[in-house]
Order: sequence, then C-alpha cells, then structure tokens
Amino acid sequence: MSAIINKKPSLGIGLYTIPDLANILNLDRTLVRRWLHEYWGNQFNSMNGNSASWGKGRDKTIHFFTLIEFYVFYQLRVQGVSAQNIVKSHEIIRQELNISFPFANSVILTDGKKIFYSTDGELIINADKSKQINFKAIIEQFCHKIDFDKDKLALRYWPLGKEKNIVVDPHHQLGQPTIKNTNILAETLYNMYTSGEKTAFISSLYDVSENDVKASVEFFKKAA
Repeated sequence: MSAIINKKPSLGIGLYTIPDLANILNLDRTLVRRWLHEYWGNQFNSMNGNSASWGKGRDKTIHFFTLIEFYVFYQLRVQGVSAQNIVKSHEIIRQELNISFPFANSVILTDGKKIFYSTDGELIINADKSKQINFKAIIEQFCHKIDFDKDKLALRYWPLGKEKNIVVDPHHQLGQPTIKNTNILAETLYNMYTSGEKTAFISSLYDVSENDVKASVEFFKKAA
C-alpha cells in the first residue's frame, strides 16, 4: 500500500529542515542541500505524485519518508551504486510495486552494484530493465536502523542503532529524536548536560536511564 503525502505538511509524518536531516543522519549540510534539490526536488518529484518536500531554499522542509529515502540513497552510494542507477531503480521499483516511496520500503536490498527488490522474501529481482530473477543471497545492509510497519513502510529510525534508545518517530515530537517510549526530546537532555548538570541528576529528573542521557549526548556530539 502506498502512503499518500499531501502537498501541505500534517501531523504524523514528521517535519525536518535541512539542518535536522543533516544532524539526524550525521551528514554534511552542503551535501544534503545539493542532493535534496537535485533528486527529491527534481528527479524523484517529477516521477512521483506525492510531495517530497515543502518550501524553498533555507525554508525547505521534508517528511519522514523523504528522510528515510535520503538515508537509503546515501547508503547505496556508499555501497558504490551510481546515482544514475539509483534514480532509474527508484522509478522502476515505484512502478512495479505501485508504491510512492520505494526507498522507504523494506523490500530494498543491494549487492553494491545493482539495486534489487524482494516480492516474497525469497526472490530478488534486479531493479533494471532486465528484471532478472536472483535467489536471495545478499544482506539487508542498511535496514538495521529502520523499523517497518505491516505494510513494509518505514515506521521509525534509530540513528545510533537499536541498541541505543534514541529514536526518530514521526508520531512523536514531529519526528525529532526522542527517548524510546517517551515524548522526551533527546535535545532536552543534551542541553541540560551541556549546561553543567550531572548525568545522574538528569536521569532522575526525567525518569530515564543514565544510558539514555549518555546516548543523547553521544548523538548530538556526533551531529555537531
């Protein structure tokens, strides 16, 4: 099932500025700005009936599915897949599976050269014009930080991995990083720490673990 994103932002889909996206994914802002404009502002948007972003320039805001697609796009580039092949595969998968945000879907896999998608969990199909069938022999290398719902759509993102309780969930605090199972912003804990408060005091004040406070500090120090 495809998620429908309207032309205006609404609750439950997350709201992220370019600095937010760069901080959450720990990427250079210049790269984020350029890729958003080149791919989600032009190529992907022209293929997709849904909006990937709102606003212009410094005021550009994206939603959670675009954040996840950006993360997957970056991971595919790290694996050595060319931007041209990623764009082509994005459109092929979108059409074949009739989904609006194919890179925010758990069917995506890669071997570092081509992009594949799975239709039944066993077969992998090349996302190019050959549509060659392959047996499942590759690992979901970039999905270990993403939770998916029953429709295989991205549900939440764990920027430090699932062993840490920092989570990006569009249904909590407009998708800003929070502590797992709470509405407590990780940034709030970090700001208290940088103002000189002790980890134990912050933990007691907000009823979270000291590890949660340390994870918040780790996350924002990486983003700095």
